[in-house]
Amino acid sequence: MSDATAPESAGRAGTEALACVTGRFQPVHNQHLELMRIALSGADHLLVGLTNPDAGTRREEPSSAHRHTEDGNPFTFFERSRLITAALTADGWDGRFTIVPFDLFRPESWYEYVPSHARHFVRSYSAWEERKAGLLADGGYLVERLVGEPDGRISGSDIRARIDRGDPWEELVPPAVVAPLRALAAARRGADSAGRPR
Repeated sequence: MSDATAPESAGRAGTEALACVTGRFQPVHNQHLELMRIALSGADHLLVGLTNPDAGTRREEPSSAHRHTEDGNPFTFFERSRLITAALTADGWDGRFTIVPFDLFRPESWYEYVPSHARHFVRSYSAWEERKAGLLADGGYLVERLVGEPDGRISGSDIRARIDRGDPWEELVPPAVVAPLRALAAARRGADSAGRPR
């Protein structure tokens, strides 16, 4: 069971209808945006919880072998926030979302960022998403599980690999993300070639 404890005021009548989508968003892509649209369709406001918000929060996870690695987390909280903001704003949701850190392995901190009456939306493709949904439910959240089709899944790992190889990737991310993501990738290549910290 989770160590999260809901504050007494959470979930009281008349509170704003909140939805939450969590993920690493390395980077945000079209299926992420689709899930955010689904969450927003029945809510007043969306909370986007960035997991692995900083390097110190990464933990090994048997059901997702790469999620704790440096290669699996190239973009910072700030960079991911900028990309998500661009995607949601261009999609017409300006003013309807807030981006917060969400360390999945510190449940005692969850209600500091996402109130307990928020409904979480999790699209499941693998054992990892099922585990995440279970963690959130154990923490006292309502969790809406959506079944994903593995064969049609867009992977952040695949997008990053395409960028590194110089293969087309632009159609996999929201149009508003293309230019800033291209700039981030170019900056990282420049830092790598110069031996500077990323």
